[in-house]
Amino acid sequence: MKTTSALILVVDDEPDLAATLDYNLRREGYETRVALTGHEAVELALQEPLPDLVLLDIMLPDVPGWDVCRELRMNERTRHVPVVMLTAKSEEIDRVVGFEVGADDYVTKPFSVRELLLRIKAILRRAEASKPASPAGVVELGKLRVDLEGHQALVNEREITLTALEFKLLAALISTRGRVQSRERLLDEVWGIQANVTTRTVDTHVKRLRQKLGPAAAYIETLRGVGYRFRTSPED
Repeated sequence: MKTTSALILVVDDEPDLAATLDYNLRREGYETRVALTGHEAVELALQEPLPDLVLLDIMLPDVPGWDVCRELRMNERTRHVPVVMLTAKSEEIDRVVGFEVGADDYVTKPFSVRELLLRIKAILRRAEASKPASPAGVVELGKLRVDLEGHQALVNEREITLTALEFKLLAALISTRGRVQSRERLLDEVWGIQANVTTRTVDTHVKRLRQKLGPAAAYIETLRGVGYRFRTSPED
């Protein structure tokens, strides 16, 4: 019986593996599209209806998967579509690059199809809960409540005092919750990459923001060597 109508784009230049993933995803009730090249992947990703998730191999015959992911992140229509990297590369630097270009998860070949399916379900759930709030919205996550229009943040119903820059940083993180944000991206979003500001400034302000959030500090997750991610729940 069909359990979900989510559409998944499978991108892999190995026809046998692509077919295996396609079969298992359809058996789980997902709709699928399959691309064997990077250019085909971008073309299919932009077709309506847009995919709900992209499984993306890094080693493609025409362009690297990293470039495909970067292009999807730069397009307004696909920038929020979760991307899971599939690759034989297992070095830390490869994972760091994957996260820096906007990947949501990183699965090393060979992998368990069952484990991959569980990850997909978890990411889709997180993506649903992490849809960006409207600029005028009020975001409520457990003990934290943030009024993005009123520039107000409350923890356990008690307002916390934030500077304008700290609130802007919090808003940037919470509006992209569930997605990794590099320090460079936060500099661009919050500071506008001023010449006299370095990535250390981001770390300093995140530390101060965590201190002020107190019991809600765990919502901000540090990914070593990559950046920060605002969790939809500290238990994620």
